[in-house]
Amino acid sequence: MAAVPRANRRRRDEVPLNLDRAVGGAPRRERYAGGEWFVRRVTGASSQRSYLCPGCQQQIPPGVPHVVAWPADGLGGIDDRRHWHGTCWSARERRQPGGSYR
Repeated sequence: MAAVPRANRRRRDEVPLNLDRAVGGAPRRERYAGGEWFVRRVTGASSQRSYLCPGCQQQIPPGVPHVVAWPADGLGGIDDRRHWHGTCWSARERRQPGGSYR
């Protein structure tokens, strides 16, 4: 007996590609430092370099899960993204930033 394809499945080329979901999920909007930021949690599995966390001024080594935040006002570009330790981002309102966060 031959397998019958399911009619409710889309062909691969019909599925819309959503890059936000393909890279760490859809960003959320969160408030920080008097503005709104898009925030995305990343697994770190694809990171090839280390980043400096603006919350604690410590390195985030390659492969470590962390948070990426960028201004939601639409101004700026890729250079305005900041990579935070998850715990530093969670405590962002309770501490002074260790460096430039904007």
